[in-house]
Amino acid sequence: MGLFDRSSRKGTPFDWLVVGLGNPGEKYRRTRHNVGAEAIELLAERHDAPLKSGRDNSLIGEARFGTGADAPRVVLAFPLTFMNESGRAVSALVRRYGIETPDRIIVVQDELDLDPGVLKVKNGGGLAGHNGLRSITQHLKTQDYLRIRIGVGKPPNKERGASHVLTRVPTRQREILDVAIADAADAVELIVDDGVDTAMQRYNSR
Repeated sequence: MGLFDRSSRKGTPFDWLVVGLGNPGEKYRRTRHNVGAEAIELLAERHDAPLKSGRDNSLIGEARFGTGADAPRVVLAFPLTFMNESGRAVSALVRRYGIETPDRIIVVQDELDLDPGVLKVKNGGGLAGHNGLRSITQHLKTQDYLRIRIGVGKPPNKERGASHVLTRVPTRQREILDVAIADAADAVELIVDDGVDTAMQRYNSR
């Protein structure tokens, strides 16, 4: 029985699952590795869907993007499993919320291969060495989910890779990342409203 089979669903299906990657705990807040989680927090504020701890190792907010009975139902989630085990939480959320296809999953992530503040939208593709994406792909058994990549820049050298993504950010670069986080939240809303192709045209041509 596959993860996206109708028979594996538990509750009322939601239209979208939006996942912001990061690590739980105060010491990781405002670090480069948690920009995805910050985008989820911003979306939760915008749509009056406070994030609450529940089952499935995640903070979860349930939102409607828009008004009216046919407004898309969107799950906002921040896995509490730590980055390397993100897939465990995501696969549980797919089951719980009856997500029908991987292209209805949007993952917001930090990206070393993009300069700080650069934002790109991607439909499937490789993992670029990102441990959170690797875990999600292993658990979903597909790479065909959507990604919103927030550039955080490369570390000065490979030996400093972990400290680069897990330590606080200098003020000037932090301001740049804050703008990109708001852009990422906008990009999620655009995908839900108008589709991933429209979002890629808007953000990938910058």
